[in-house]
Amino acid sequence: MSNKLAITLTRSVIGRPEDQRVTVRTLGLKKVNQTVLHDDNPAIRGMINKVSHLVTVKEQ
Repeated sequence: MSNKLAITLTRSVIGRPEDQRVTVRTLGLKKVNQTVLHDDNPAIRGMINKVSHLVTVKEQ
């Protein structure tokens, strides 16, 4: 029962701290409005919480 999360980068990383840029890149996001799918697990949830102001998340 592994749920998927659709994560979309909705705001630019320009002017953001380096740790937030690295987190967005680690999620696999390169461009604004790009969407990636990830399994729902605590590691991914932690990354989403760190950059929650830059991304939107939908459960699949």
